[in-house]
Amino acid sequence: MECQRPVFATPDTSHLSPQDFDLVYEPAEDSFLLLDALESEYFSLRKLRPTICVEVGCGSGICITFLASMFGPGACYICTDINPTAAKVAAQTADQNKVLIHPIVCDLVNAINDQLRGKVDILVFNPPYVVTPSNEVGNGGIEASWAGGEKGREVIDRFLPHAVQLLSLQGILYLVIIKENRSDEIEDKMRQFGLHMTTVKNRRAGKENLYVLKFTRVT
Repeated sequence: MECQRPVFATPDTSHLSPQDFDLVYEPAEDSFLLLDALESEYFSLRKLRPTICVEVGCGSGICITFLASMFGPGACYICTDINPTAAKVAAQTADQNKVLIHPIVCDLVNAINDQLRGKVDILVFNPPYVVTPSNEVGNGGIEASWAGGEKGREVIDRFLPHAVQLLSLQGILYLVIIKENRSDEIEDKMRQFGLHMTTVKNRRAGKENLYVLKFTRVT
């Protein structure tokens, strides 16, 4: 009989100030849903014995810090963000919670795509998914954390082919979306890349219907 799943604490962000969150996305319902999803997957992820974990768009760093707390120093934890302040804050969050991460300032995974091709066991992205005009996408600063353009999918769609290349044979991608992002279209796109999609968690938060999608290679 499988033992009860351990409960992992939400990373401490008491070191961050309201001024930090003027520049970096403050953890919200989508962030906490993602943590819940990862915790619920603990046993299956532990079986992977992950060696490389990557978070794209790390913001405050609570997700990559959470993963580092779950699996300890046996793995390498890398996070990226286009916002230099987010990379700095993520490092501070890791220090606050006594784990080691490696923040990198870059667009999506541009700085690691070649070096980590086929090597990432756990890949996580809580993307900018809000439906906005296209001209608001990628403008830098705090807006880059939510502006998703048409269908809220412009950043997501640009990321997905890179995700497929990064994942190891056993690798898993966790992606946060909202209903307006059209999960059926994402599923069709990823099926063409040889990945199978399931929904790990979903929750209504205000006007948003949030989902955490899981993608694994078809075997």
